[in-house]
Amino acid sequence: MDVQRLLDGFLGGNANAKPDRGGLAGGLSGGLPGGLVGGAAAGGLVAALISSKKARKLGSKALTYGGLAVLGGLAYKAWNDHRANRPSDPSMAAPSAPPSGSGFDPARLRDSRGDDFRLTLIRAMVSAALADGHIDGEEQAMIEKQIEMSALAEDERRFISEQLGRPADPIAIASLCADEPQATEVYLASLVVLDPSVPGDARYKDRLGDALRLPDDLRRRLESEVETALSAA
Repeated sequence: MDVQRLLDGFLGGNANAKPDRGGLAGGLSGGLPGGLVGGAAAGGLVAALISSKKARKLGSKALTYGGLAVLGGLAYKAWNDHRANRPSDPSMAAPSAPPSGSGFDPARLRDSRGDDFRLTLIRAMVSAALADGHIDGEEQAMIEKQIEMSALAEDERRFISEQLGRPADPIAIASLCADEPQATEVYLASLVVLDPSVPGDARYKDRLGDALRLPDDLRRRLESEVETALSAA
């Protein structure tokens, strides 16, 4: 399985590309790179998965061009501020990529089972997208079309299909995290996909946060980072 190709097909565009110069360091307030918004039209499987709700449509923008680098930067900022007991400052941009060795670079990490952590983030996002328990016929058709049109190899398509066939399970997702930085990234990636105005999504968010054993302060910081980023989109 080519994990990078799988990411490109799932998120759309180049999933590990660095944000452009108008990105996190000097771009939109709250740290959502302009490149992500511009790249959202490229779409991917995740865009089809979360197409039915307004908040989720915004989420697809944050998961397109450079998605994992941005999510890592946002997660690192919230986690680092929490550890240092610093007040949250939404006007301060997150780093375009977390520092080397910080534990927030998915491409260099393995989850609790020894799998590539990027696969764990895909599992987490699919599970969160299914949290409301309903995919209608139109959404299913869009997903199938995206899979059919993708350049994914057979084992990569099978991986996505397997995730789509599983029930949303925040406990199982939490068990894949090897440490608190990984739990932080999984929670943030899930927040981008979840729509808090939907009861099923709200319950899933609470259960996931509890299962990940994240401190309440860190959860609030992550929720604030995502809220600010999506409002800027």
